[in-house]
Amino acid sequence: MTSSVTTTVAGPEPVYLSRHRDDEPASAAEKTSLQRLSHGVTLQSVPSFTSVELQRRWMLEHLAGAFRVFARKGYSEGLAGHISLRDPEHHDCFWTNPYGTHIGLMRVSDLILINESGEAVGGATHLPANAAGFQIHSHLHKRYAHINAACHMHSKYGKAYSAFGQRLEMINQDSLNFYGDAHGVYQEFGGVVLTEEEGEKLAQCLGEKGKGLILQNHGLLTVGQTVDEAAYLYTLMERSCEVQLLADAAAEGSGKPKIIIGDKAAQFTFEATSDPDALYCSFQPDFQMEMKLSDGDFLH
Repeated sequence: MTSSVTTTVAGPEPVYLSRHRDDEPASAAEKTSLQRLSHGVTLQSVPSFTSVELQRRWMLEHLAGAFRVFARKGYSEGLAGHISLRDPEHHDCFWTNPYGTHIGLMRVSDLILINESGEAVGGATHLPANAAGFQIHSHLHKRYAHINAACHMHSKYGKAYSAFGQRLEMINQDSLNFYGDAHGVYQEFGGVVLTEEEGEKLAQCLGEKGKGLILQNHGLLTVGQTVDEAAYLYTLMERSCEVQLLADAAAEGSGKPKIIIGDKAAQFTFEATSDPDALYCSFQPDFQMEMKLSDGDFLH
C-alpha cells in the first residue's frame, strides 16, 4: 500500500444493510446464535455496507467508542493500552490509537492507520504510535486472517489475576465465553514487548480458536472479528478476573469448595453465547450508553 487513507469526520450517519431477515423463518437446527437467544424479533447483527468507505467510517466510530467505554470503566493506565482494527480494504494495515493520548479523549480523527512495516499511512499520521502495541497487534493480524480486532490494556483485576499465571475457572455463566481453547495463559513474560520474537510467540500462544489471553505478570488480551466483539470480551475477561479473585478469597476464608461447571453445560453455553454476532450485540449497550453520555463526541 503506497497511498494514504483518509477518513471523513463528522459525516452523515452511515446507511447499512442488515445481515439477517426476520421474515424468513428458520428451523431450530438452522437458527443462528442470535435467533436462538432473541425472543420474537432477532437482534440486529453486524451490518453490511454499500461501500468500503461507509464500512470504514462505521468501524472507526466503533473503535473510538470502544476506547471511550474502556476509559469509563477505568482501564486507562498512563501510556499503556491499545486496540487495533484491521482496515476493511487494505487488509495488511490496521488502525490504532496514538501514543500519549488519553483513551477517554479518543476521537475518530485521532486514529492512525499502520502498515505491516510499522509506518503510519493514514489517519492522524502526525501522531506517534505505540511501539510495543505494534509488535503485539501486527503479529496477531498477520498470523490470523479471522482476527480483525485486538484489545490489550493494563486493567486492575487483569493485572492482579495475571500474577498467578493460571487460566480462569469455569465458575459462572459469563466465564464460559472463555471455555476450552477460547483462552489460555502466556507465561513467558520478558518485559515490554519490543521485539518481533516476543510478538510472534504471543500470537502463537493465542491459538487458532483463542478469544483471549492472560499475559502473566502483565495484563489481558482479547480478539474478535469486530472491535465490538473484542472489546466486549475484554470487559468480560476483566470482570471474570475480578470474580475469580473474589471467589478464591471467599473459598479460602470459608473453607467452602468452589463448584466448577461441568463440560456438557459449559460447551452448550459456550456455543450459545460466544458466537461473534452475539458478542458484537453484547457490546452495543455500552456503546449506546457512551454515545449518550458523551453526546457522540468520539464520532468527530
